Amino acid sequence: MTATSQTQRAALAGVVAIPVTPFAEDGSVDRDAHRTLLRRLLDGGITTVTPGGNTGEFYALTPEERRLVTDLTVAEAGERAAVLVGVGHDVPTAVASARHARELGAPMVMVHQPVHPYLSAGGWVDYHRAVAEAVPELGVVPYIRTAWLPGARLAELADHCPNVIGVKYAVPDAARFAAFARDAGLERFTWVAGLAEPYAPSYFSAGATGFTSGLVNVAPALSLAMLEALRSGDYPGAMKVWERIRRFEELRAANGSADNVTVVKEALASLGLCRREVRPPSTPLHDEERAEVAAIVAGWST
Repeated sequence: MTATSQTQRAALAGVVAIPVTPFAEDGSVDRDAHRTLLRRLLDGGITTVTPGGNTGEFYALTPEERRLVTDLTVAEAGERAAVLVGVGHDVPTAVASARHARELGAPMVMVHQPVHPYLSAGGWVDYHRAVAEAVPELGVVPYIRTAWLPGARLAELADHCPNVIGVKYAVPDAARFAAFARDAGLERFTWVAGLAEPYAPSYFSAGATGFTSGLVNVAPALSLAMLEALRSGDYPGAMKVWERIRRFEELRAANGSADNVTVVKEALASLGLCRREVRPPSTPLHDEERAEVAAIVAGWST
């Protein structure tokens, strides 16, 4: 393992923040609000951020907006945080986005799971191999959301591409994660619980050392408190944080995670940090849900 890959893997072993993409009144990306939210994360102690994640509405952004969000994030992060750039769509687009990240000096890319309706295990390897081989200097992190992919396929990918150094695993099944990680090579990769704080305790018990977070946009101290507890093996302490955020995360997960981003933006709007607007296919919350989100957030400050 090189010193560079060790640094990249260490950056994944923590809270991997997925920033929202705030929109201005005219519907464009609100650059000033974006910088403000990023500074709040960095000032709150977050050291790894993912522009172009699902909480950032990756699939609702235009190609130009995805580049803009990456530009803004890398510039704001500077030396304060590692940037894990989300890339995806067709192979040429994913490769171009990865190369853009490299040009900006980002150390890693996260490859969204291909959304093609006919996805084979061999095709999954080929897709990620194309991206990883295009940017051999960067750490590559596959984002796995499907339960049918065998761990051996990830090991096969890494045999070809040693810059595949971590995995964001987002299948809601801790037992399957444990088996997948061991089939692929538990020590070979840094394992990130890709379903955030609700699944972090169970995934850490099975070998994860980091977790993604959208909640961190709103309450970075809560995310870091859970990380500290998990790192020290204090699972009762981690579950105390889990209990505090449970209802917030239930609202995000309801109806197939339809309001995953909406709830986070509503919480930020209640704090006066950005507008609440999301893009289709997401939708705004109803008044009762808005009030509940605001009450939850207010309770975290007491």
